[in-house]
Amino acid sequence: MNRSITNFIRYFMDNWMPPAIRDTNWFMYPFFYIWFKRKNVRLYMDFKDLAYDLTEDEFSEIYRNLDCLAYDRPTDMNMPSIKYLVASIDKDAKTLLDVGCGRGFLLNYIGEHTTVKTTGCDLYDNVPTLKNSDYKKGTIYKLPFEDNAFDVVTCSHTIEHLRETDDAIKELKRVARKQLIIVTPCQRYYFYTMDLHLNFYPIASYLQKEIGIKDNICKNIQGDWVYIGTLKK
Repeated sequence: MNRSITNFIRYFMDNWMPPAIRDTNWFMYPFFYIWFKRKNVRLYMDFKDLAYDLTEDEFSEIYRNLDCLAYDRPTDMNMPSIKYLVASIDKDAKTLLDVGCGRGFLLNYIGEHTTVKTTGCDLYDNVPTLKNSDYKKGTIYKLPFEDNAFDVVTCSHTIEHLRETDDAIKELKRVARKQLIIVTPCQRYYFYTMDLHLNFYPIASYLQKEIGIKDNICKNIQGDWVYIGTLKK
C-alpha cells in the first residue's frame, strides 16, 4: 500500500471520524492487528505511554525489530514529495547526507537523477540495498560527521518518531552547510496512531518554529510537509 493511499486513509479517519470513536482502543485494535501483522499489538498501541520510559537501546530496538505493512512498500515518501525534494536541491551542491535513510530508496533515486555524492546514516549495521552511496551507522543525536560536512542534509519521516527533537535538529543543522530538507507528515495528534509517532505537525508553523531556520519554504504535498531551509554560515 503506497504512501499516497495511506495518507488518504489517515486524512479521512483523522478529520472526518468523531474523535470519540476514532481514538478508542476497541475501534483501533483491529487496525493495529492487521497493520503490525498480529505481532506485539499491545506494545504498539501503548507506545506513546511507554516511549519516554525506555532506555535509548530499548527504544532503538523496537524500531530495529519493527515489522508492519509499511515495510512492504519501498519508501514512506510519496513520489510527488520525492520529485519536489530532488528538484529543490541546491544546484551547486556536491554532497548530500540522508539521515534516517532506511533502506535507501531516496538516496538511490537522488543518485539516479543528480550528480550529487550521497551518504546515508541510520541505526543499522549496514544497508545492502544502497546502490551508489556511502553509509555510516549512527544516531541522529550524535551524527558521526564534522561540522558543515555536507552541502545538503535530508531527513524524511524521522523527526515525528523522536523523543528529543531539539537535540536532533541541532545535529542536522550542525552537519549541513547550505540546505536542510525535512519531510514529515501533516498530521493531527491522536493517541492511537499506527505509525509510532510522538510528534505531530498539523500546520506548517509548528514545524517551522521547531526547526527555526528563518529562510525556509514549507509545502504540503499530498499529506506530507516538505520543509526546505536555507542555511547561512
